[in-house]
Amino acid sequence: MTSDLRTITNPATLHDPTPFGYSHAASAPGEVVFIAGQYASDATGSPVPGDFAAQVELAFDRLRSALEGVGLGFDHVVRLGSYVVDHDTDKLEVLGKALHARFGERLPAQTLSGVAALALPGMLFEVDAIAVRPVPPAAT
Repeated sequence: MTSDLRTITNPATLHDPTPFGYSHAASAPGEVVFIAGQYASDATGSPVPGDFAAQVELAFDRLRSALEGVGLGFDHVVRLGSYVVDHDTDKLEVLGKALHARFGERLPAQTLSGVAALALPGMLFEVDAIAVRPVPPAAT
């Protein structure tokens, strides 16, 4: 069982970023946990061939596994870094749907970078995360 303790802030003085798949600021009390870039990979770390949408889905599955490995979930993520090869608006729509499917309207802060290439040939998308492990309640 997880509990979403994040504070999501989208100031009225800034545009509404949620249709674009992010929030302007997110914070949470606790221990910061850094998750390395995850991509559409097989059990050996080799990129799995596929179109952009398939790679996004698999990369988020890998991100979920990395989070679960440290006892966390998507509701603990306060920031994402997304890297898109040959970024265009069609890819932004695909990414936005994937983000909303996992975070709903409580989207983490995010920076999206369009890049010419990623670490390995065939990689079209990569995502890293900063999550926060909640502070355990004090014993009474």
